[in-house]
Amino acid sequence: MLYVDNGQTLNDLCRFLEMSRQAVTKHLNILEKANLVTVIWRGREKLHYLNPVPIHDIHKRWINKYEHVHLDKLAELKQTLEEGAKNESKIARK
Repeated sequence: MLYVDNGQTLNDLCRFLEMSRQAVTKHLNILEKANLVTVIWRGREKLHYLNPVPIHDIHKRWINKYEHVHLDKLAELKQTLEEGAKNESKIARK
């Protein structure tokens, strides 16, 4: 929900979740400790924001490491299929 609408209060977040307020607070505290959510106080309101830096670091370090191999293979497959389709159309024209 923070991805869609960043900077929400606890009440805003609880509105759409089927969890108790205490459970949402517990999850937010864990995310804050992990530095995945940042908090900014605006008067008496505590606004929660996603922290994109550690999320990006996780993606670069772990997901991207495996993803590029699959993307390279998909690109090779696409190129092979396109070349095969070109060859078939040349044969069909003869």
